[in-house]
Amino acid sequence: MLKRGFVNFVFMAEQLRYIAHFDLDSFFVAVEIINNPSLKGKPIIVGGTSDRGVVSTCSYEARKYGVHSAMPMRTAMKLCPHAILLHGTRGEYSKYSRWVTDIIASKVPLFQKASIDEFYCDLTGMDKFFNVSQYTRELRELIIRETGLPISCGLSSAKFISKIATNEAKPNGFLEIPHGREKEFLWPLKIEKINGVGKQTEQQLKNFGIYTIEDIARTPVELLEKYVGSWGYSLWQKAQGIGNADVDTDWEQKSMSHENTFHENISDIDQLYRELIRLTEKNAYDLRSDEKLTGCITVKIRYPDFETTSRQEIIDYTSLDDQLIAKAKDLFNKLYRKGQPVRLLGIRFSQLIPFTMQMSLFNNNEEKLNLYKAVDEIKDRFGNTAIAKAAASSRSERNKTNKIKGDKNRSVD
Repeated sequence: MLKRGFVNFVFMAEQLRYIAHFDLDSFFVAVEIINNPSLKGKPIIVGGTSDRGVVSTCSYEARKYGVHSAMPMRTAMKLCPHAILLHGTRGEYSKYSRWVTDIIASKVPLFQKASIDEFYCDLTGMDKFFNVSQYTRELRELIIRETGLPISCGLSSAKFISKIATNEAKPNGFLEIPHGREKEFLWPLKIEKINGVGKQTEQQLKNFGIYTIEDIARTPVELLEKYVGSWGYSLWQKAQGIGNADVDTDWEQKSMSHENTFHENISDIDQLYRELIRLTEKNAYDLRSDEKLTGCITVKIRYPDFETTSRQEIIDYTSLDDQLIAKAKDLFNKLYRKGQPVRLLGIRFSQLIPFTMQMSLFNNNEEKLNLYKAVDEIKDRFGNTAIAKAAASSRSERNKTNKIKGDKNRSVD
């Protein structure tokens, strides 16, 4: 048995890894152009419109003028005053994102949705049956043909290399880094090409004469750790072409939830609404704390006879209280048997994806997000009960007529 296990381990260690990274180019802009073809070829900026508005994304035509994501809108419009400013259509972005997800899911056995417009695919082992490079190219072409969206792709032995390859392939291109040629590709690149190397780390390394990935590779690990702390070893490994190839295939199954079992059954609709709002707020707080967005919400009701019912719906990706509360109420109204007492009420968020700056900056959501984050900070400092919506403040809390047995601890699967 030991011998067989050892042989399997050696086989797995020697098996070539194939990781593809797909990234939809200027995704929000591309969706806007599909819905309005007259915008094609024009400088377009998608983002907030307030005085403190920020660029979410922009077309390549606008980038030629120096416009880029996260730039203050005032600055962007000075650089490119003739740009077409769009507020964004959140529902359309969610729809097209799910369309691409469905195509990838139908063609790839293992994949991870890293954000609304970014995917990792593990194609390891498929080389026994297909030419992996050709298969990846054909998948990219299928996405373009089916959706009309431009998409860039990188293929290599590790996630971070494939991501860098994708960035080098943009716009709307494909770049493969063959096994054994990782250093040849990486070493000429500037250090800021490595994902996670921000302005501060970049400047720290440059202060010590480190400008390229090759410079990192040729610097002793001990010095790198002295320059940038514990991250130095990880940087050195990446410079050697060594990186993580593990694709998180459980992203869609992960969820977070809160539910309450009441000490006394509740049939008062207003009280049930208040509890629904409170649970949704708690879940939304957890969502933002984990820097996630949810794409699916479930309401759960249990009656005194222990019959349990639930209903879920796909929603536009969000982490904003007002949008989540509105959908939770809608689901509750469709599910609840009017007049029936309730023993348990629960809220669950699923289809979680990482939060991206771009997702907060359209349809005036920037101001809402900043407000909710400010409330989150107050809760972090003074506790979750320090502030709450008026609608969630229960009369029963004042007269103590209906105590709650206890909110179950936050559940994250």
